[in-house]
Amino acid sequence: MRDRGSFRDPGNRVFDAPDAVYRALSAEAAAEWRAVAATPLARDPRLAATEEVEPAPEGWAAMLRHERVPFVSYPYEWPFSLLKRAALLQLDLLVDALGEGLILKDATPYNVQWDGARPVFIDVGSFERYRDGTAWEGYRQFCQLHLYPLFLAAWKDTPFQPWLRGRLDGIEPAQMRNLLSFRDRFRRGATTHVFLHARLERRYAHRAKEVKSELAKAGFRKELVVANARKLRRLVEGLDWTGSSAAWGDYAQTCTYDDADAARKAEFVRAAVASVAPRLVWDLGCNDGAYSKLAAELGAYVVATDADHHVVDRIAREERERILPLVVDLADPSPSLGWRGAERKSLPERGKPDLSLALALVHHLAITRNIPLAELVDWLAGLEGALVIEFVDREDEMTQRLLAAKRDGLHADYDRATFERLFRARFEIDRSEELAGGRRILYLARPR
Repeated sequence: MRDRGSFRDPGNRVFDAPDAVYRALSAEAAAEWRAVAATPLARDPRLAATEEVEPAPEGWAAMLRHERVPFVSYPYEWPFSLLKRAALLQLDLLVDALGEGLILKDATPYNVQWDGARPVFIDVGSFERYRDGTAWEGYRQFCQLHLYPLFLAAWKDTPFQPWLRGRLDGIEPAQMRNLLSFRDRFRRGATTHVFLHARLERRYAHRAKEVKSELAKAGFRKELVVANARKLRRLVEGLDWTGSSAAWGDYAQTCTYDDADAARKAEFVRAAVASVAPRLVWDLGCNDGAYSKLAAELGAYVVATDADHHVVDRIAREERERILPLVVDLADPSPSLGWRGAERKSLPERGKPDLSLALALVHHLAITRNIPLAELVDWLAGLEGALVIEFVDREDEMTQRLLAAKRDGLHADYDRATFERLFRARFEIDRSEELAGGRRILYLARPR
């Protein structure tokens, strides 16, 4: 099936198939691919494994077959460390491509996916032969979708995810300039890549073709592109964000489990993963990633989600092979976005899990975010896979904290009996186990 989000590059069309991802190329794009295929870049492990196959679809000159990544994600779901890693990959590939007489014609982070925390460049159609006298056309895109979001987090301690989700083209130079203070002008990279960039863009906005011609006449050289890419790399490498955790970032220290119950909970999850033998696990509200790591150790590929950017970034810095950490607020998850809502897909559209973990999650969504229990159970059943879920009773210390912030009587229906009645209507329970003196109950269940 044709990927409905693949249309912006007229020389490429992407198709999904059960075994792999395929890319149809126009005659011009096929010539560029064959130039890439003649270089070591075509076999570089940083790129998705690619081969040319026969036959090409009618109306196209060539067909490529790409190895699938385990799960598709988007920059507005990535923690700081993943976006930084993607930016460094783009710059490294740009420099290496120029060494082979090639260049990247764009610089969107959507060209990068992940195998765990390892970045994989998936768009071989972005490579083309370098033409003497040309600059890097992807520079503006790199700034808008990589550099400025990283600046926003590192300099202003402001999450970039809402900006990238709100506008798929990223943050424009003039917008970034307006977000910075006078003191920010003296930060490394601000003058060149923000303030000067915004000024030049305003001045030459209607003279793009003329500027290209002037660069060629002035003898603009490939070596200048390489030098600028290396400077950008040093700038990005020096950026860091530590941030502060949200309210539940210290859950492991504040939960009501003693050591014995914590061990029983881990064993319950371990036994559930072993019995389901899932290929893909979603750890919903993963917090410190303890259960994501447990599932990964048993051979699953884990998409670990949490609304707390700080704890997700901490997992990302560990660079686990089989864990993809994403910043996702389950009460406001990533929707379908772009043209006709088809360019970027919602989480379930990208591949439903064989097993979901919803541990110490229900009370936060039901009480803090006012998600009705029936709605929550219905959503979990719609994921279609097996489920390990933990219900934290209203007598639990953590639930009492949440209820204390609410108006009396607002969550009168939050109790074990109501939850189990709703849950049994949608799920078949394989087994359950009480912990913390019956205040917390674990269930392994499958949708009816």
